[in-house]
Amino acid sequence: MSDQTVGTQSFGRTVKAYVALTKPRVLELLLVSTVPVMFLAQGGLPDMWLVLATVIGGSLSAGSAAAFNMYLDRDIDAHMHRTENRPLVTGEITPRGALIFSWTLAILSTVWLLATTNWLTAALSAGAIFFYVVIYTMILKRRTEQNIVWGGIAGCFPVLIGWSAVTGSLDWPAFILFLLIFLWTPPHYWPLSMKYRDDYEDVDVPMLGVTRNASQVGLQVILYAWATVACSLLLVPIANMGLVYTVSALVFGGWFIYESHRLYNQAVRGTEPRPMRVFHASITYLTLIFVAVAVDPLLPF
Repeated sequence: MSDQTVGTQSFGRTVKAYVALTKPRVLELLLVSTVPVMFLAQGGLPDMWLVLATVIGGSLSAGSAAAFNMYLDRDIDAHMHRTENRPLVTGEITPRGALIFSWTLAILSTVWLLATTNWLTAALSAGAIFFYVVIYTMILKRRTEQNIVWGGIAGCFPVLIGWSAVTGSLDWPAFILFLLIFLWTPPHYWPLSMKYRDDYEDVDVPMLGVTRNASQVGLQVILYAWATVACSLLLVPIANMGLVYTVSALVFGGWFIYESHRLYNQAVRGTEPRPMRVFHASITYLTLIFVAVAVDPLLPF
């Protein structure tokens, strides 16, 4: 094998490692929660260049936050099965390289959004990075079982970013969707903490799945699932949503609640709970709700 081929493969692996720092699967949720809100804010089809610019800036911002998170959590990531293959743990990227990469993405995202959207959108993007890195990762994550509740606020910013990119301001529908994601985050993440309870316990991270038993976690998941669905229905009168969104909120919300009750019942009966079923259901639920948010303004009913 030639030195050129080896060099190409090495470069390719390095690029792949830096992409992994941005947590690409989280970026998918960013797209799900940003673009549909832009349709709602516009009341129809938004300018496609503005959508692209916002997605690029938002992706850089979310990638920066994720990379900072991996840099700060590299000590515990090395001891968790779920994270043991992250590039800072395997040594494919140095801590210094990750830190430079994180700051570069943060600066680029802010400058890009300032140049292509408006100052409010750029400020919200920077605020999301700060909240995820400082408030969640540095302050809350290792100190309280409520870490994901308040730290999850960082994941709510994309709806505000999408709305402000179109309107240059914020309004009640954006705040309702912000609250929806805030309430959705615990029943989305706590089942994951049940699945990886031993991992979090080994590194002394007090996720709810570690500090409470399965039935207590299941009950909390139920309460937050009901609150999420109730919040989703608030959008109907506040944003004058039509039939597509209303039916979607009821049907998919009912399914999400059903899966939450199922997890709780398994825990109470002493059978082996299947938390990842709720985890995956929560992702599907949020995706379908936001698809309905995008489609509803395009239809006359």
